[in-house]
Amino acid sequence: MRDFIKRRRSALLVCCLLIGVHHAADAADDSLVAADALPDVNDATALPGVKVTGANAAIETPAFPASTATIDAQQIDTSINALDVEDAVKYLPSLFIRKRNYGDTQAVLATRTWGVGSSARTLVYVDDILISALIANNNTIGAPRWGVISPQQIDRLTMLYGPFSAAYAGNSMGGVMHVETRTPKETEFTFEQSEALQSFDQYRTKGDYPTSQTSATAAGRQGNLSWSVAANLQNSFSQPLSFITSAAPPAGTSGAIDANNKLGQPADVLGAGGLLHTLMTSVDGKFSYDFTPALHATYLFGYWHNDANSHVQTYLTDASGQATFGGAAGFASNTYLLDEEHLMQALALKSDSGGTWDGEAVVTYYDFLRDRQLSPAGVTAATTFTPNGRAADLGGTNWGSVDLKGIWRPGASASTQEISFGLHADEYTLKNATRNTSTWQDGASAGSLFTDGEGKTDTQALWLQDAWRFAPDWLATLGLRYENWRASDGFNFNGGVAVHQPNVSASGFSPKASLGWEFAPEWRLTASLARAIRFPTVSELYQIVSTGSTFTSPNADLKPERVRSGELALEHAIDGGSLRVSLFQENTRDALIAQTQMLADFPVPVSFVNNVGEVRNRGIEFAAQKTDALVSGLDLGASLTFVDSTILSNDGFASSAGTTSTGKHAPNVPRWRANAVATWRPNTAWAFTLAGRYSGKQYSTLDNTDNTSNVFGAFDRFLVFDARVHYQIDERWSAALGIDNLTNEKYFLFHPFPQRTVVADLKLKF
Repeated sequence: MRDFIKRRRSALLVCCLLIGVHHAADAADDSLVAADALPDVNDATALPGVKVTGANAAIETPAFPASTATIDAQQIDTSINALDVEDAVKYLPSLFIRKRNYGDTQAVLATRTWGVGSSARTLVYVDDILISALIANNNTIGAPRWGVISPQQIDRLTMLYGPFSAAYAGNSMGGVMHVETRTPKETEFTFEQSEALQSFDQYRTKGDYPTSQTSATAAGRQGNLSWSVAANLQNSFSQPLSFITSAAPPAGTSGAIDANNKLGQPADVLGAGGLLHTLMTSVDGKFSYDFTPALHATYLFGYWHNDANSHVQTYLTDASGQATFGGAAGFASNTYLLDEEHLMQALALKSDSGGTWDGEAVVTYYDFLRDRQLSPAGVTAATTFTPNGRAADLGGTNWGSVDLKGIWRPGASASTQEISFGLHADEYTLKNATRNTSTWQDGASAGSLFTDGEGKTDTQALWLQDAWRFAPDWLATLGLRYENWRASDGFNFNGGVAVHQPNVSASGFSPKASLGWEFAPEWRLTASLARAIRFPTVSELYQIVSTGSTFTSPNADLKPERVRSGELALEHAIDGGSLRVSLFQENTRDALIAQTQMLADFPVPVSFVNNVGEVRNRGIEFAAQKTDALVSGLDLGASLTFVDSTILSNDGFASSAGTTSTGKHAPNVPRWRANAVATWRPNTAWAFTLAGRYSGKQYSTLDNTDNTSNVFGAFDRFLVFDARVHYQIDERWSAALGIDNLTNEKYFLFHPFPQRTVVADLKLKF
């Protein structure tokens, strides 16, 4: 990685010099502007929303050439039971966060066109710094690194829908999320204590599972230096994240619960697994220095540590009535110890004069300092495990990136045209060795290699984008991105066989075009088209690992997926709110989709990724928001999304049952999704919120044969209601009490999801 940074150091210095030279000519103009879009003459950083002038509403200039949605810190604080950063997302249109428990390290963002297994099909940024883990496209190590900041640091969160900006890689096909943190104006301190208690009752597992979180944030400004440091400690106990099943009860046992799996086949429930106790700590900081009013340097770091252990509960008894595992290996795979320590660092230099020239340089680096999972190799008699086991080690996995961006605003008026351009380079390195251990609780005893998956990918990109208001009511945005990708150093070891994988490469152009027409002061019609390329992640190519009872097999022959996206959006600004309807379609050729099958050579299910011929996602999305709706102090927000997600071709699909995947619904994408939030503020002290989330039935198989609902492994429809009461006691103190899953909906998204949970928090700010 040091070589990676060193190879690009000269480019970084050139960009810094460019910023300084052009800033000298434009330092007098210190207005702000969005980095990759046409500026608004009133507030260039403002994203699409509503501005009230007298009695008339007016639509604002967009900062992205397609649909967006935004939530700010005040809305998050008053209306959302947010212990983790990702909680802030859950009521935005068409979005879903796969969060199984508090402190979940696998909270993947699902969008209107792709589901929970698509972590590499969205991009998540914190202050222009990428926190998406593009090391993988899955629900394990592929989730965004949400833990590098705390909820108290969020100023605003914005979702940009689709791959319609050339400034972003093809991974933006599902969308781009920007999390903006607060910049303090004076010294301030915040302390928050949060408590949550989940009551869970399913099969024979019943209990209360608490979470306690302590957060502290200090921030301030001294002259040209602003700073913010946050520390967070979370101690959580989760409901079962899985259940141990078998086609028949183990011989000589009783207590198994008669059940089926998602395919309708016998899958008796033998016990609960993944009862996870997590002790998670994080420290993160942001330091900014203003060289001039429009030239800023920022250093951001995030340190995260996770110490967790998972245990099991058996429902089985032997002939003498004693508890037993019955020899079921699933009890061993659901028992493990986790020790994780990660560090993220980023350095940015940015000019935002709003004059003729501006620029930005960002360098990021994320490192798995330590990441080890220890588990027993199997079970023995009664409820004991084999002394030996496995140590799965991701230590040394890392990634880094360099982004250089320039902005040129030609002509007499900077609000007429903005041309942005940039260079991007990244490198992702996977190290995923699993070793045999003589004592499974002791990682130091790791010896011979059991499996191994290693490799590297790197990408270089060049892009150009022109946002041009060629007439007062018309805005055209044209862009082009070129990307060159390579995968190398691939190595796999399994069953005593070592394979050095061949190097592969690919490249391509991605054109973008958008045309917006403001045909009335409060109306805008926008048509957007884009092509995007999403290259395979290093984990899709080379990772080989056992996760629970599933074995993940690599595929080094994957091709990039190529996307064509379009959106037609009509927006209407109303007094204190907005309405939007969007028609969208996305066709993806060679879509990279994971599937799981039972193969003859493996005793457990095997998950692997293949290229699916073509998938089409098309649908319609409605979104609305209104302040002071019906009565004073009542804020309403709602969205409704319908998606027809169809597999148009998949010649490589093979099924022992003779089924086909062509014409079937794509995995993990529900046809219907809806959110609604109502917050009533009778005065400045109180806020009462009731919110609802709905998702329709999903399939997890390409041939849609998983039709059995409400069983472990299924992807169920659900309707969940949440409530929150927030009270501002005085200028310093505030308190809140809420309930997530108010009606105690019981549903599976493969895992059993949380049942009714009471959340309380107390905050002191001074």
